[in-house]
Parts: sequence; C-alpha cells; structure tokens
Amino acid sequence: MPDLLPLLGSALVLGLLGGGHCLGMCGGLMGALTLAIPPEQRGKRLRLLLAYNLGRIFSYACAGLLLGLAGWAVASSPAALALRVAAALLLIAMGLYLAGWWSGLTRIEALGRGLWRHIQPLASRLLPVSSLPRALLLGALWGWLPCGLVYSTLLWAASQGNAGYSAVLMLAFGLGTWPVLLATGLAAERVNALLRRRSVRVAGGVLVMLFGVWTLPGPHQHWLMGH
Repeated sequence: MPDLLPLLGSALVLGLLGGGHCLGMCGGLMGALTLAIPPEQRGKRLRLLLAYNLGRIFSYACAGLLLGLAGWAVASSPAALALRVAAALLLIAMGLYLAGWWSGLTRIEALGRGLWRHIQPLASRLLPVSSLPRALLLGALWGWLPCGLVYSTLLWAASQGNAGYSAVLMLAFGLGTWPVLLATGLAAERVNALLRRRSVRVAGGVLVMLFGVWTLPGPHQHWLMGH
C-alpha cells in the first residue's frame, strides 16, 4: 500500500499545475457567477464561489471513489499493471498538453460527452446562481464536465488500488485547482497572467510528465527512492 502523504502532495500539485487548463474549461462559468452578483455584495460573491468549488471537488471525490472501486477490484490481478501504465501514459500526455506541445489529450474528453449531454441542461437551469444551495449543486454537476485533466488524474488515483485513497486523492486534486479558479472568480488578473505565461506552462508540463514517468512501473522507481 503506497504512503498517502506523498500521493496527496502529488495530487495537490497536479491540480495547481493544471490551473491553466481549468481556466479554459471552467473560467467562463466562474466569470458568469461573478458578474451575476452586484459589486457591493463582495462577501456573498466569495461565499457563492466557495460553494460552487466545494460542489465541484465533491463530484471529483465521488468519481474517484467509483473508479477506485474498480481499481481495488483488479489490484491483485494482472490488469492492475495495465491500469498503472495507462495512468502514467495519460499523465505524460497531460504534461505535453499543459506545455503546449501536443493536444491529443483533448480527444479523451469525448468519452464523457454522452453523459454531459444529460447533465448540461440541469446545470443550465441553475443559472443565474443566487443562493448557496444552487451554487453547491451547480458545482457538483459541473464537476462531471468532460475534462482530459480530470480523467488523467482520476485514472492515476484509481491505479493506487484503494477506493478510499482514490477518493481522497481526487479531493486533494480538486483543492489544488481552487487557487486558480477562485482567483478567476475574484478577478485576480495577476495570478491568471502568471499561469498563462509560456515558461510557467512549460515548467508545469515537464513536471507532470516526470511524474508520469515516475508512475510507470519499473526499476527506475527503486533507484529514485534510493537517491
């Protein structure tokens, strides 16, 4: 059973480094939530944004638990190795995407479009958001938006072979995405500009690719741990 603390740190970093992708996927919704609230009600704006993001990461944790059960079921079978290799390859693809070197990861998002067609109408009915329960529910629905970044991390979390670990790791990943999306919702242009810089995106992409290489089963893991 892998140590949980290093995995939690990795999940947080993956969420933070994927912030640029989150801006493209959910930044528009965060802006819509912000514009729907009068400027003089800044306290309410923050509470709604927090509720929305809480619902979003709750849906990530639920997805992590569900897929983690599948990972747990195959943990002691030969399929576990294939699951871990697939998770590593997806992480490498995600790093290439974040660095702007390859966009093939977006094709994976097509896998969830069928489900999203049924969820999107429900989410649209909750706009504009005027209460905390509506914001919480909207976030919980929006968390199922097809996203290659989430899918990659989800498969990596499920490859740990423990449903509880998988849920907690996805929760940590969701928390890692909070700073960027909250900054977007509160119009923190400097933070957004920093994460959009080419050098930052390349550095983040390379780190995620290295993590993908680390996830691949092989003797390199023992060598790295020894150093």
